[in-house]
Amino acid sequence: MIRPRSHIETVISTSRASLIVVSEVEVAGRVIGLIDATNLSDDCTDDDVVELCERASGPGAAAAGVCIYPQFVGLARKRLDELGSDAETTVRLVTVVNFPGGNEDVDDVVAATRNALDDGADEIDMVLPYQRFLGGETEPAAAVIDAVRQATGNKTLKVIIETGAMSERAQVDATARFVVEHGADFVKTSTGKIDVSATPEAVETILGVLTTADRPVGVKAAGGVRDLAEAAAYLELADRIMGDGWVSAATFRFGSSSLLATALAALDEPEEAQA
Repeated sequence: MIRPRSHIETVISTSRASLIVVSEVEVAGRVIGLIDATNLSDDCTDDDVVELCERASGPGAAAAGVCIYPQFVGLARKRLDELGSDAETTVRLVTVVNFPGGNEDVDDVVAATRNALDDGADEIDMVLPYQRFLGGETEPAAAVIDAVRQATGNKTLKVIIETGAMSERAQVDATARFVVEHGADFVKTSTGKIDVSATPEAVETILGVLTTADRPVGVKAAGGVRDLAEAAAYLELADRIMGDGWVSAATFRFGSSSLLATALAALDEPEEAQA
């Protein structure tokens, strides 16, 4: 599995230390608009989805998106539309297909994609058939990406490559290059359903691939990013590799079930302290 190298650990330590000097509010303010607030738990309910949409759409502190299972897209679309006038930015509606194993039939994945878009999804996060790809079978991976890319049209397609299943950086590099070549708008690290999710080393490798892309492509660090120090470490990587000003919701996302709550709490603390 991909583990952070020593200099990445130094980045994390530096970021943790910098939060003492630089206000957590500043970090939270930058992070919050990059979060796809996620609920992909097996016991997710309608009420959970409505609450997630409401939390992500807070006035003055809107997340980039909400990421939920396809069966909740219609409900989420309705609630986000109701909340839209209160949010300073549009909260995108994200759903997953071929999830989590990446082994569904191409026709079924395309049908799920089209149904989700018809129900109001803005973005599709699709799992690559990563186990087959890592085993040398590139044709099934190409077939499903190409088909879903065509089905999404001008909607955003993120391809989940499951970096936690890869033991070498070279595998992350090759897989990221493959999905970019086949039209991915974002390379997403993880499903959050296996033991290892996003790591700084994997994201660093993906960012290196993006520097050579012939069009703008983003990265989504998904799973395991829970606190502001960890988020700051990822942003430092992106700033260093891609340059100041590159990071935005159009190019960089965090997929997390808890980071939004952490960021909101940091933004609320100063007000509470003054009360």
